[in-house]
Amino acid sequence: MSGNRDTTAKIGRPSRFTQELADHICAELAIGRSMRTVCRLDDMPAMSTVFQWLRERPEFSEQYARAKAEAADVLVEEILDIADDATNDWMEVHDKDGVAAGYKLNGEHVQRSRLRIDARKWIAAKLKPKKYGERVDIDHGVQSANPLADLLQRNQGSALGPVKHPHGR
Repeated sequence: MSGNRDTTAKIGRPSRFTQELADHICAELAIGRSMRTVCRLDDMPAMSTVFQWLRERPEFSEQYARAKAEAADVLVEEILDIADDATNDWMEVHDKDGVAAGYKLNGEHVQRSRLRIDARKWIAAKLKPKKYGERVDIDHGVQSANPLADLLQRNQGSALGPVKHPHGR
């Protein structure tokens, strides 16, 4: 054999970090694609490689976090689209002769739409809890057992504070 080396490009998934590849991954995530979907593409690294990069590269981890936060907003936009789309919610019903007799609700489609919405709501709440998470109001609808005592406690030392009798009693 001569000293010629095979100069053909190695075929396979990329495993070396580049900012260009990181930008591409994060752009896909920001528009709502899952990491699993992105990493299934032939020109993308394996998911395990991306997770390794996230552990080893703080700047990529921050970029990833921003992309996922942006994805929450995309998911909420998708919720509106799903909720507004009534396509296939109703099915035409035919009589025994094949003549259109009316419509009936396509419960399976409606339930599937509800599932799609609920999944997106849950994920958006996890990705951006301050914006889309459930807010718990601890005092909501709860009244104090002794509102007068609470008022006096809050105003202690003010004009409503304890009053001394003028004759020292």
